[in-house]
Amino acid sequence: MSADPLFDVSNDIVVITGTSGTLGANYAAAFLARGAKVAGLDRGPSARSDQLAERFGARFVHIDVDVTAKATLQAALAAVETRFGTPTVLINNAALDSPPSAPIEENGPFETYPEESWDRVIDVNLKGVFLCCQVFGAAMAAAGKGSIINVASIYGLVSPDQSIYDYRRQRGEVFFKPVAYSASKSGIYNLSRYLAQYWAGKQVRVNSLTIAGVSAGQEQAFLDAYCARIPAGRMAEPTEYDGAVLFLASDAARYMTGANLVVDGGWTAI
Repeated sequence: MSADPLFDVSNDIVVITGTSGTLGANYAAAFLARGAKVAGLDRGPSARSDQLAERFGARFVHIDVDVTAKATLQAALAAVETRFGTPTVLINNAALDSPPSAPIEENGPFETYPEESWDRVIDVNLKGVFLCCQVFGAAMAAAGKGSIINVASIYGLVSPDQSIYDYRRQRGEVFFKPVAYSASKSGIYNLSRYLAQYWAGKQVRVNSLTIAGVSAGQEQAFLDAYCARIPAGRMAEPTEYDGAVLFLASDAARYMTGANLVVDGGWTAI
């Protein structure tokens, strides 16, 4: 727990989507380590959620949800309220992206990008955030307090740099960073601004957080191309966005709403 009350989150009840993933689990651990209660929402438990429960005990609960299905989110809200009380922080972290190993149609040219892939990514990355804000944000508004943090991406703020993937095309592969992820993350910004204005009178703050790539054992050719593009000269470590979410959740950011906090190693400064 912080000695400075501005950054104290020990009394918060935090809902985080996508806690089976690396960043979601890190966000959860950051809040739990500072005394908060956390509900981790995902399609199913994972080794990461099991580790959080083992490490932090009753202050962490995993709840199975489908962020594209409102009924599962409403059930999750009821479970959180029963166990902890009304949520005070919502971090919309869950997202889909096509991995480098996806089938060729997923990472192929824009002209042939599958409609079903577009629908699937937009459903999770944008509709899922919309629904989570509807369900959990409404509860916060009714209580007159809350902070919503919608996790975006550099590829929502600027276009993907397709030249990073030249190394793949040079070795004969067909590869382009797909369009749906960028479009979905771009939508996060105005959804956040809309809700910031809409709930301002209810003392619910809504901000977006733009992040860059995370080091996760990528192949060296990709790392060389990516890190040459970023002023910091490296990808982020998984814990390096924890401070940003803690700040946005805390009273240190109590006059901050409708804003976009960029933590990207300088990517969008160029």
